[in-house]
Amino acid sequence: MLSSFIQGYWRLAEWKMSPQQCLSFIKSHVELGITTVDHAHIYGDPSCESLFGDALKIDRSLRDRIEIVSKCGITLAIPGKAAHYNSSKQSILTSVEASLRRLGTDYLDILLIHRPDFLMDAEEIADAFSQLKQQGMVKYFGASNFTSAQLSLLGSRLDQGVVTNQIELNPISLDVLESGVLEYLQEIQIRPMAWSCLGGGAIFTSKSEKMQRLRSVLQELAGEIGATSIDQVIYAWLMRMPSKPLPILGSGKAQRTQSAARSVALSMSHEQWYRVWSASKGHGVP
Repeated sequence: MLSSFIQGYWRLAEWKMSPQQCLSFIKSHVELGITTVDHAHIYGDPSCESLFGDALKIDRSLRDRIEIVSKCGITLAIPGKAAHYNSSKQSILTSVEASLRRLGTDYLDILLIHRPDFLMDAEEIADAFSQLKQQGMVKYFGASNFTSAQLSLLGSRLDQGVVTNQIELNPISLDVLESGVLEYLQEIQIRPMAWSCLGGGAIFTSKSEKMQRLRSVLQELAGEIGATSIDQVIYAWLMRMPSKPLPILGSGKAQRTQSAARSVALSMSHEQWYRVWSASKGHGVP
């Protein structure tokens, strides 16, 4: 249902692509087998879905070759009103209708609740999801940034359960490794989508002691496992985890996508994986 890598489009507005250039980029990663694309109704405030839809209008046959993931549940700040989360039924339905209109498609392959809503009513979300499913507007459902307990609650109310949990996962921020969520995902046999795999680029630019340690180890491992870049080492490190994360790619450059796709052929030992962990932590295992 999802490709091994997922192309993220949260920065599409920043790439300054024409519709034809965007279409060419989409086709380039589809040819690599990267057929799943990640959106959210707020990306680009919220122009990214519209820009993507403009590209699909040029070649409507491409819709059948891709899986579109989008997210709902975040309301951006406007004058006099604070940014907030809203997972009410009406908010979900309104968000999906807007996303479909912007994307120029009749359905989403997967809809995710973008952030845990402290006022989340799982029964109300399930009612919204059931209506979207019955109307053919969304095929599958999941969550983003949910804890194990939150995901379990949501899944318990859905007839078909959840299909993924999109989480921040990279060698810089290791909190998720100790949260229990990856173990829970293994238990219910669904694969997480991993966002910010490269730490928003900090792994390349930060001059902190931690980042310098990490870069040194990643460069060392690149030579050992046959990688051509530290990006590839990071993707190999992520995919080594038994929960089998699906990395989301954030670059709009075809060569970066091509490089990432080649990392599926790389393998990493236990010792090599823990060498990255130790470099991030600044100490060895207990």
